[in-house]
Amino acid sequence: MRPISRRTLVLGGLAAAGATALPAHSSIITATAAVPYPFQLGVASGEPDASSVVLWTRLAPSPLNADGQGGMANTNVTVDWQVSTNDRFTTLVTQGQVTATYGAAHSVHVIANGLNPDSDYYYRFRAQGHLSPVGRTRTAPADDTNGRDLVMAFTSCAHYEEGYYTAYRRMAEDNPGLILFLGDYIYEYPATAGRTRLHLGATEIVSLADYRRRYAQYKSDPDLQAAHAVAPWIVVPDDHEVENNYANMVRADSTPSLTTAQWTARRTAAYQAYYENMPLRPAQANNGNSIPLYRRLRWGNLATFHMLDTRQYRNDQACGDGWKICSDADLASRSLPGNAQETWLLDGLAQHSGTWGIIGQQVFFARRFNSTGASMDSWDGYRASRARIQQGWVDRATRNPVVLTGDVHRAWASNLVADYNNPASAVIGSELVTSSVTSSGDGDGATAIPDVGTNPWLKFYNNRRGYVRTTISPTQLRADYRAVAKVSEHDAAASTVKSFVIEEGRPGLQAV
Repeated sequence: MRPISRRTLVLGGLAAAGATALPAHSSIITATAAVPYPFQLGVASGEPDASSVVLWTRLAPSPLNADGQGGMANTNVTVDWQVSTNDRFTTLVTQGQVTATYGAAHSVHVIANGLNPDSDYYYRFRAQGHLSPVGRTRTAPADDTNGRDLVMAFTSCAHYEEGYYTAYRRMAEDNPGLILFLGDYIYEYPATAGRTRLHLGATEIVSLADYRRRYAQYKSDPDLQAAHAVAPWIVVPDDHEVENNYANMVRADSTPSLTTAQWTARRTAAYQAYYENMPLRPAQANNGNSIPLYRRLRWGNLATFHMLDTRQYRNDQACGDGWKICSDADLASRSLPGNAQETWLLDGLAQHSGTWGIIGQQVFFARRFNSTGASMDSWDGYRASRARIQQGWVDRATRNPVVLTGDVHRAWASNLVADYNNPASAVIGSELVTSSVTSSGDGDGATAIPDVGTNPWLKFYNNRRGYVRTTISPTQLRADYRAVAKVSEHDAAASTVKSFVIEEGRPGLQAV
């Protein structure tokens, strides 16, 4: 294990002693309170704007209890919270109280208002005589300014059984100002013998208690807690937060066997648990078996993040899913985000509200054909929908469109072109695809781009797990592809395997 600085300790799980209204002891150190320590799942922040940010925690002294309630009694609990300009809390900016309820698994979503733009803050909670770990967060710049250059990291796909969360730890050590997570935060599968570490439960999760317990198992990981505590997150789910490859109300799996009512109940439970465990604003709370997750976040004049939901509203995958050559994928009636979300996205891209128009979404966007066909679960299965969006941003003269993608467990980079049937077609944007945190295991480190002869716009490939670290300024977006040597061994080193620059006003990737 490499040496850990005091700041990493503070942000990763050991709360600093307080100096203001909250008691000056931490139960992590003293463990003297009569009630067991309730902050086993850490803290998080998210959804920053220029004057506020969401602060999250969930009380769970026994996180892995089978009932999903984390060892909490059926009673409301008052939770104090504080925000400071320093990690000793000698100067408070704002503070308050919130009630954690049994019905919401004692999760807490605080909107900390009245903050200054483009500023760093520290936050913590107190409940039942205990102090939480300390987290760091950051607000966005004011809408009429660029603010500081933004270091933003993004990743996806964190299958607990397939490796250790070293990528989260390496992300935290980069001290980013913002983290995007692009889907598959949890996996719904049962425990599988022979894996690096095992899920709890011998059957696939379907109930609200199941999903809550699965989130608790993942969030108990100290590397994940460190990444949440170091910066605000913006999150969107993909399929495994509910069920593999589902599309709208259509199941892709037949196991476990569920009636229509049981499937609806499962979706409802999954969406409720997702909201309970993510640093989302109340506007993103689920309403039964739907959850309003596509949304727009401004980072001053520098960037606008258009966060998509490519599961909840899509038409079912064409031709029975899988890798196919399938004419139905070209039908104009088919949409991956759904017609309403397509319109919403293009309306937002037309606003020209940031130098960089960043689309955070889940599945491969550029065309990627091989001898078998193309993935019907990606934008290749919804080609007319992709064409409408690409032509839409061209028609609206969108500034510097960049698509960020997860899902495929490998790192890719691609130019986006106006016509994928024409190898000489104009470059109109860029796609950065992150590898996974752990999903698909160590990988073999291969860098040869598969099927590049058929897809000449593909510019990079790497089969290791990791994340992408971007540095965004008014003149360029730099992307460093960070790969972890192994996820089967804890705390492996990470390295930058490739870097690209996208220059303002010049679409496409320039190798560094």
